[in-house]
Amino acid sequence: MFSISPTDPTQLTPLGSPISTLGDFPVSVTLSTKLSLACVANTGARAGVACLTMSSNGLTPLDKTLRPFALNQSNPPRGPLNTVSQTFFNADSSALLTTVKGDPGVNNTGFLSVFPVTNGTVSMTETRSSPAGTAVLFGTALLPNSNNIFVTDASFGSATLSLDAKNVASVVAKTNIADQKATCWAAFSDVTGTAFVTDVAVNHLVEVDTATGALIKELQSGNGNPGMIDLVSVGNFVYALSPGNGSVKAAVTVFDVSGGRGGKLWFILRGR
Repeated sequence: MFSISPTDPTQLTPLGSPISTLGDFPVSVTLSTKLSLACVANTGARAGVACLTMSSNGLTPLDKTLRPFALNQSNPPRGPLNTVSQTFFNADSSALLTTVKGDPGVNNTGFLSVFPVTNGTVSMTETRSSPAGTAVLFGTALLPNSNNIFVTDASFGSATLSLDAKNVASVVAKTNIADQKATCWAAFSDVTGTAFVTDVAVNHLVEVDTATGALIKELQSGNGNPGMIDLVSVGNFVYALSPGNGSVKAAVTVFDVSGGRGGKLWFILRGR
């Protein structure tokens, strides 16, 4: 854990000492300022989630064992199929959710894990569900003023999930992206009121209606990126990472979405 200088964001100061995540390959981290908790998802042979408390002194472990996912994986993990994807708190920090990818080739279905939070503590007991028609659940975005969750699925595109009172997920909207290869990451834009998804193997930004699943717009950026991965929406802009491929360098690509829902998407920058 680090503190960031208020005058120079490139200056990071360690707080406390590094803490074990109880696994071998940490792949996702989420924070709840309401609970003062950080939780880390691990994949590999020791797959699961561990949580820690946050303070000005750094991190303090809470768990002695993982909240486990029995994936029968190796170290290093084989993938990306059959691996842990993303862990995240819901909007009011009443639950910790994790997406886990399946492997359709061996009839292994992915799932959504939900650990409830009780009295400020993340339970060790989860509810798992595999929403019908999903297989390789990956990235997520919380939807404003809703308990629904927007998720990508690398096998077809994206979906909006609803959780019932028992934390079992079901699909309420689904988007099949015809030319996709591995739709992995998602972000919701308050400016457009829609979600955007990226594909690590296709260099496009896709806009989706999260209520109906309608594919609103697909922008082929044509900037030379092999594809894009994680992205974030801030104000009028969407910032997306491109990992590069050995011949093309990694980059951050910036899109202007100020035109609103379905408006012209402007590719404005590709920088390293």
